[in-house]
Formats: sequence, C-alpha cells, structure tokens
Amino acid sequence: MRKLESIADQIRKNFDSRTAARDQALAHARQLTRACSLAIRAVHRDDIETMQAQLNEAHQLADTLRSSLASHPDLYHAGYTQDALKEFVEANVTCALIQNQPLPTPEMLVVEPATFLNGLAEVVGELRRRTMDILRHGYSTEAERLLGVMDEIYSVLVTMDYPDAITNGLRRQTDLARGIIEKTRGDITFSLRGGHLEKAIGRLINQLNSGQAPGPGGSGDLSIMDEDD
Repeated sequence: MRKLESIADQIRKNFDSRTAARDQALAHARQLTRACSLAIRAVHRDDIETMQAQLNEAHQLADTLRSSLASHPDLYHAGYTQDALKEFVEANVTCALIQNQPLPTPEMLVVEPATFLNGLAEVVGELRRRTMDILRHGYSTEAERLLGVMDEIYSVLVTMDYPDAITNGLRRQTDLARGIIEKTRGDITFSLRGGHLEKAIGRLINQLNSGQAPGPGGSGDLSIMDEDD
C-alpha cells in the first residue's frame, strides 16, 4: 500500500502541473482573443498604428501560449487553445487582406492547418463587414476586390472535403461563408445598379433643364442603366 500511495503522489504532482498549465493557458488565450479583436476593430477604423500594436501583442501572446504548453500537447490541442489561435489567424489575415497585403501562411503564424482554415473561414464575415462599410458611401471597385477575395477563400475551403474530426468542423464554417458571400454579392449588385440609376436620372434632369428633348420613347438617357451590367 505504501507503493500505491507513492503512485498517488506522482499522479497528484502530474495533475497539479497540468492544472497550473491549463489555468495559465486560459489566461493567455483570453488575452490573445482580446488583442485580436482590438486589431480587427482598429483595421476597420483605418487606425493602422493601433492595429499593428495589437497584432504585435497578439504574436507575443501566441508565442507564450505555445511555449507554455510545450510539455502538454493535449492541452495545446484543447478547444480553448485552438479557438484563441483561430482568432489569431482571423486577425492577421483580415488585417492583411483589407490592406491588400500578402496572405500570411500557417507557417508564418505557427498554427495547425485546421486552425488556419477555420480562421480563414471567419475572415469572410469581416470582409463582408468592410464591404458594407464601403457600400454605405456608394459603389466602389474596392468592394468588388473584397468580394473577389471572399470568392477565392470559399473556392479553397470547399475543396477541403475531409471528416470534421480532421478539420475541426470546417464544413459548417464553409457553408456559413457561402451564405455570407452570396448575400454580399447581392448587396454589391444592388449598389451598382443604384449607382447607374442615379447617374441616369441626373443626366435626364440635366437634359430637361437644358431644354433638350428626351430620347426615343421618352426614355431620355436612361439606357445608361444597361451599360456595364
């Protein structure tokens, strides 16, 4: 029985070590998630200085999180750890794509492939947010660029036809991304047509004010609505 007590002592020490590592990892994960959220908010506000500062902090926290769990791979692959690193991916990729910079790779971010892809899927929502901010001021080619990026992301995600146990639920994220992209496409199309209509009406008003007769059928210059569709 003395041998059993010795075994129990060793187990307690192991559990104490893992519990301490887990508590520390949870604290780092919360800090990392917060820094990533602040970086994304900053890039939407075009506050590049704050964005970069938060991304730098996020990189340091991600490194700390990985190193603190080097001896506990089971905790490193736990849900809360990978969720925080997924936010890390989302922040870095979102900031890069909005600024039209090169896409960070999984190797650069030091994350698992599935974590990278799930973070990439969530970037689609942030790109929609950016696109809608642009469209509030009228149609822009930048909105078209972001839609093209969203399409490229989806075209990659949809090819990852693997079990959820391998991809950590990527299929559901891909389905959500598809819905977001189609909704965004409709918003951009509506904004583009609205812009054409506004220009056509403006030209017609100018013609009427200058005393010019409307075009055939009384439609004036409204045919411009069909241009570039």
